[in-house]
Amino acid sequence: MEQISIIDAKDYVGQTVKIGAWVANKRSSGKISFLQLRDGTAYFQAVVVKSEVPEEVFQLAKELTQETSIWVVGEIREDTRSKFGYELGVKEIEVVGESHDYPITPKEHGVDFLMDHRHLWLRSSQQHALMLIRNEVIRATYEFLNAQGFVKMDPPILTGSAPEGTTDLFETNYFDQTAYLSQSGQLYLEAAAMAFSKVFSFGPTFRAEKSKTRRHLIEFWMIELEMAFMHQEDSLEIQEQYVAYLVQSVLDNCDYALDVLGRDKEILKKYTKLPYPRISYDDAVELLIKNGFDDITWGDDFGSPHETFIANSYDQPVFILNYPKAIKPFYMKPHPTRDDVVICADLIAPEGYGEIIGGSERATDYDYLVEQIRAAGQDEKDYEWYLDLSRYGAVPHAGFGLGLERTITFIAGIDHVREAIPFPRLLNRIYP
Repeated sequence: MEQISIIDAKDYVGQTVKIGAWVANKRSSGKISFLQLRDGTAYFQAVVVKSEVPEEVFQLAKELTQETSIWVVGEIREDTRSKFGYELGVKEIEVVGESHDYPITPKEHGVDFLMDHRHLWLRSSQQHALMLIRNEVIRATYEFLNAQGFVKMDPPILTGSAPEGTTDLFETNYFDQTAYLSQSGQLYLEAAAMAFSKVFSFGPTFRAEKSKTRRHLIEFWMIELEMAFMHQEDSLEIQEQYVAYLVQSVLDNCDYALDVLGRDKEILKKYTKLPYPRISYDDAVELLIKNGFDDITWGDDFGSPHETFIANSYDQPVFILNYPKAIKPFYMKPHPTRDDVVICADLIAPEGYGEIIGGSERATDYDYLVEQIRAAGQDEKDYEWYLDLSRYGAVPHAGFGLGLERTITFIAGIDHVREAIPFPRLLNRIYP
């Protein structure tokens, strides 16, 4: 008898197998007990028929409690009534670990209760599906970037300076000096790109931003890319190819998870069509004003309602190009014909999911960078190593960062970014 995982049931139809699983739910109908089982790979139904098993097995099945772990032996059968397509005809059951008074029952629970029990909530079918999609996005990221010739680099998490200012950074003591938890590995990746041409990083970033919106986390994961000898247009093409690749990979490999979440796959297929539309910041402001947004003027950053309207005007992810210099970080390359904007772009997801990528062409002129660092209120001495990049063989280069959790939220079609990470850190939450 072979021990298998539920997800592989399709390969064992008609065979007797052994599975280690947890009882997610159960119901009885007279002489039949139905067990909803999960084993970390998928969920399916096990059927215990009183006339087909010893009395003690049927009685045990009736007494099983939610989240009790078991070994179960039975025959894999096709089940055309379920989305999964297969079930188990039970022959034997052995209890491994009992579970009593499991706190998350099939009834409705409040968000705070579920977040307090996040370590258990991860076992539920929707949370399980989300983590499978998260895993696929990460897997597909490595696949895409490796195929494109990118080299992975690991920038430090503890830094002595802040590329986008220190107002929303976590400060810590680093022996006899001040350090910050990283908000971005970008500057370090720029240095690495001068050595390896095309590089990327994947790791946690931290923002001490006192925001409670459905798009914000205090700790989140970023995929950041830097590319030497590339201009912004080259970068935009990589960005849209990357996002389309992630969406297609989830469609190809997470069919079961998307079904669990009820995500409309036809909508997702639209997001694989390239190129994505582009609109300038100037035109975006004009579009908003024409459509009754009287709370926006040129020079303002866009809020959630603004981004949602712009993206939904195109029904696809859309690039907003060339924001005002005053609202962007010092390292972005100035526009060649305008002093008031920089060469940058945000990729805005449709359906109200907002910005999932921010990127730009990077400034390379030494004097300009020093001027911008000073204008940002930073000490240029903290950036001497970064300024070396403009002293020694500077080349055109561009890069961007993709927020993993926002991208998962967008692809999965869920309401809040907190469900796209195993253990979210929010403004008022650091437990569990």
